[in-house]
Amino acid sequence: MVVEYASVTMASFALVSIVTLVVILSHFRRRFPKDIQGPPSPSFLFGHEKDIHYQNEVGDLDFQWMRQYGTAWRVGGCLGEDVLMLADPKGLQHILQGSAYNYPKSGEDRQFLRLITGDGLAWVHGETHRRQRKIMNPAFTAPQLRAFLPLFHKRAAKMIQRLKDEVTNTAGGGGGGGGAPVIDLLGWLTRMTLDVIGEAGFGYEFGTLDDKEDDFSKNWTGVVVESSLYPSSLDLIAKSFFSYIPVNILYYTRYLPLREYRRTRDWLDYTRSMARDIIRKSEAQGDGKDVMSVLIRANASENPKTRLSRPEVLDQISTLILAGTDTTALTASWVLWELAKDPAFQDQVREEIKAARAQVTARGDADFTIADLDSLTLLQAALKEGMRLHPIGWHFSRLAGKDDVIPLLHPITTKSGEQISSIPVRKGTKVKMSFCAYNRLPIVWGEDADRWNPMRWVNIDTSKQTTVGVYANLLNFSAGVRGCIGWKFSVIELQSILMNLLESFELTMPPDSDNNPILRKPAQGMAPIIEGHSGPALGLKIKILA
Repeated sequence: MVVEYASVTMASFALVSIVTLVVILSHFRRRFPKDIQGPPSPSFLFGHEKDIHYQNEVGDLDFQWMRQYGTAWRVGGCLGEDVLMLADPKGLQHILQGSAYNYPKSGEDRQFLRLITGDGLAWVHGETHRRQRKIMNPAFTAPQLRAFLPLFHKRAAKMIQRLKDEVTNTAGGGGGGGGAPVIDLLGWLTRMTLDVIGEAGFGYEFGTLDDKEDDFSKNWTGVVVESSLYPSSLDLIAKSFFSYIPVNILYYTRYLPLREYRRTRDWLDYTRSMARDIIRKSEAQGDGKDVMSVLIRANASENPKTRLSRPEVLDQISTLILAGTDTTALTASWVLWELAKDPAFQDQVREEIKAARAQVTARGDADFTIADLDSLTLLQAALKEGMRLHPIGWHFSRLAGKDDVIPLLHPITTKSGEQISSIPVRKGTKVKMSFCAYNRLPIVWGEDADRWNPMRWVNIDTSKQTTVGVYANLLNFSAGVRGCIGWKFSVIELQSILMNLLESFELTMPPDSDNNPILRKPAQGMAPIIEGHSGPALGLKIKILA
């Protein structure tokens, strides 16, 4: 027995040693021209990874480096790796739209998604991704999205009633007295988006707006942000190996005794258990209108060779929850935060909503249609500007699947002083796409790109821009075949949330906001966190208007 244990131990040690040697030797192999400028690496072990994951606010480093080096620059990865940072529109377009499957997600990004969503659409690659997306497309057609709008309004109305109750019952609050207590809007927005994706996504009532608590909501709350904020040194080093480990072996990282892996393992195990019951119910009913019911019907009509397997169908539920809950709630939070800092523009948006509401009422309709929401020019401008300044997914890493040349719209200057408009990369090069830097690129968005200016969207000339993102040319929903399949669902829901909230409440900054600022913390999902606090929150003063 001792000999057998020793043999296993030696084999494991040998495997780890070989992988380590391969990684280090691979990193020393030059993958793109050494003449590309960038900040000097502070550490062989960690490169700039610790600086990026521990910066005070998302983008602090990206914006500084972009101003200094241009739209593409070099940073250090773990164990001496060179990483190409990219914010150039043409370069991003090349990777995301022109060569998407030639640039698979990096090992660490894919594995994080697998820990959260299993083998769903967000994790898979290549032909498997193409097959899954084809089956899911019917669930996100225009008629299907129109059918979801009444649900968005209904859940927004429920959230507003709960907020009114809290305002009224909070000391100093109350519509009649003119009080405006500070309330955590992010908490309520997360409840609402979870209830919406439960009903619209798979016909399930979480009931979080009604204070229903179960094991699911307990496991889900904070799982993305809390499991990815401030990773340990061991975690950073471990993830640098992920691109070199076969996916079948990498699967077992979910059992590592680290915070991120414990949280995500519990979450995914519970979600899969819940998903089995949901799918059995959907298959038995057969006529559901939710995303999962449409997917199941589309899957049944496919050629058996192109259908999704039962485990793949199960994991689309965790994928829907990830994409449809935190991302939407966090985006709405940041837009409302910006509007609270700009009361004059908030009032203009509210007047626009009031005028549109009068037209809706005059024609005898109960609520806004999608066309009505789209006609709200100032609300659209606020949404786009908030998304531009605060992309929830701010960094995405890809690996060059083959030798390639990445074109640049805006030439960069090398160390030797040469101006170049393309960068040759070798297979295996890690490219870290900085969505937060692209979204603030002055040559795309204007010299005031670092400032909140929603009116830029009223007068913007998109014909002069390189087409990159699927919505408003922003990268919040990524782009190309890997772009978010449910981005229109999310945009319509966000419009409904903002319209309903601004119609009902006046939002202002808390009196102590200067001393306790809200920061953009560098988790996997960029979350608002009050300085000195540990968890995501967005406290705003809320006054009842209607």
